[in-house]
Amino acid sequence: MSIISNKEIFFKHIAQTSKAPIGLEIVKAEGVYQYDSTGKKYIDLISGFNVANIGHSNPKVIEAVKQQAEKYMHLIVYGEFIESPQTGYAKLLTQHLPSNLNCVYFTNSGAEATEGALKLAKRATNRTNIIAFNKSYHGSTQGALSVMGDEYFRNAFRPLLPGIIHVDYNSDEIFELINENTACVILETIQAESGIAIPSKKWMQQLREKCTEQNTLLILDEIQAGFGRTGTLWAFEQFDIVPDILLLGKALGGGMPLGAFISSRDLMQTLSFNPALGHITTFGGHPVGCAAGKAASQVLLNNNYIKNVKSKEELFLSQLNHPLIKRINHFGLWISVQFDSAETAQNIIHNCIKNGCITDWFLFAPDCLRIAPPLCIKDEEIMNACSVILNAINDQQKNFA
Repeated sequence: MSIISNKEIFFKHIAQTSKAPIGLEIVKAEGVYQYDSTGKKYIDLISGFNVANIGHSNPKVIEAVKQQAEKYMHLIVYGEFIESPQTGYAKLLTQHLPSNLNCVYFTNSGAEATEGALKLAKRATNRTNIIAFNKSYHGSTQGALSVMGDEYFRNAFRPLLPGIIHVDYNSDEIFELINENTACVILETIQAESGIAIPSKKWMQQLREKCTEQNTLLILDEIQAGFGRTGTLWAFEQFDIVPDILLLGKALGGGMPLGAFISSRDLMQTLSFNPALGHITTFGGHPVGCAAGKAASQVLLNNNYIKNVKSKEELFLSQLNHPLIKRINHFGLWISVQFDSAETAQNIIHNCIKNGCITDWFLFAPDCLRIAPPLCIKDEEIMNACSVILNAINDQQKNFA
């Protein structure tokens, strides 16, 4: 009887999301490194897409998971029992947020947080129209897909939610569109999948003012940007604004599946009547996930990871100099390296992975290489990673010659 390999099972029995998955068989991850089934070591430059902000397999997170799993796991649908992992984590989060963001709804993922926030905006304002942005990404479920800013991904799944307008990010066009029919404006504080697009501070503040003027809710998506990635705990701090609803995910769970939308107690209460159970989830706020997330957040807050983001960002930028690099966008330990084409970028990315450095591209910027390592990455590891990237670029340059 022949033995079927995990790779064969992966392609035969695991639903695929693309024709060309990376396909590494990882058996261990620790700190900024992952190890495959042959023992090969890879430095992780994408942190599981900003999930592993404090690195992989942190001992404090592992211990929190073990302790909670021994007490209890799932008990009942979310929101019915008082569960200390949920209350403890909600308290920690709200202690580090502005006073109006004082009520947490835990979900399974960032996409479900988007869904809940859109429902909350409609319910609280009794309005139906939503403004979103081109090249935005908020998840792939139906509602989240409806506000995604790219028709290529939306078209195959129409009809989607009605009443949604898409405008260009950082464009003044939006100020004429927000009116008495607008339930909410939803945007990423830093637009991720377009290759790290950064709005102007003035524009963000004008957007906040316009939403307030029209009683329109401002939803900021920090599913990728939150938890120190940009050099502050929350990216919106750097724009001197506060959202009405904040979306979190990715690093929120410390490696476990967890999302959240956070707003004021008054707004959140509208989901509890007319109808009751206005938003409901079985596994949202899973106690093990909340325990892991709280432990990871405490590690982040109790170390100098956020404080050191800027110097590490500058070290990356000082090393990434090459004629084939067309542009670098960056905001903290979140960097987009642009090349002349998607083909060039893909060749370089594959070369990096082959030589022990995990990186990837951006959904709406396939000509860009992604850098978003765990915040605990050391200077020496940055230098080593940059060396792999530059060698891959040199190899590509030789192919051009």
